Amino acid sequence: MTSWPVGYGLLDLAVIDSTNEEARRRARAGEQGPLWITAARQIQGRGRRGRVWVAPPGNLSATLLLRPGRLAADCAQLSFAAALAVADMLALHAPGHDIRLKWPNDVLVDGRKIAGILLECESSGDGVAAYLAIGIGVNLAAYPDDTEHPATALQAMGLSPLAPKDALLDLAGAFAKWYEAWRGEGFPHLRAAWLSRAFGLGARIRVRLAAGETVGVFRDIDDTGALVLGLPGGVTRTIAAGDVFF
Repeated sequence: MTSWPVGYGLLDLAVIDSTNEEARRRARAGEQGPLWITAARQIQGRGRRGRVWVAPPGNLSATLLLRPGRLAADCAQLSFAAALAVADMLALHAPGHDIRLKWPNDVLVDGRKIAGILLECESSGDGVAAYLAIGIGVNLAAYPDDTEHPATALQAMGLSPLAPKDALLDLAGAFAKWYEAWRGEGFPHLRAAWLSRAFGLGARIRVRLAAGETVGVFRDIDDTGALVLGLPGGVTRTIAAGDVFF
């Protein structure tokens, strides 16, 4: 049986505006973490680029508050640790299904989005992250039907219902493992593990950027976690942020 990771706190709430917002408030009030914050219902959940994150009761909404003591740019690599941890958790409850990681921070089951990750931090003048909030939403009981990328939920796949608290227990244990690997071995270990589960590696993709779009072949991720896109003529382009479509 999975046990709660040593040294990690837990704050279990009924209703909150956003677990990431609660992490921000507690960090500013002096909470050192690591602390998992979860809520049965979020009323102002958000995803990347200010999008609304729909989290009905029965789904997992959680944020991990950390103080890694590293540069904010380096802490961004922990989105890959979070994705790997979600994949590990799902593998326990969706055996036989194809669990893949979609750049930059989504988790897919059988090609459909089941989880999203949002990292937020505040840094000091020297670029070191004052704190890091890793928000994770997993569709356990339900999923929105108006998303750009097709979505799913464990229950919609006909699998046994999974309580959010049980999902968080498995997720917290898996993340602690990947976090220690990152602290001890750096990003290369996470990068190799992530690439082994990457969705669409070698496929032609469309990347929506802040200004416009570009099309190419998904070749790799570099040693910072940026996407490496292959363009005609053997040229490559490195993309730090964007939305990928297949």
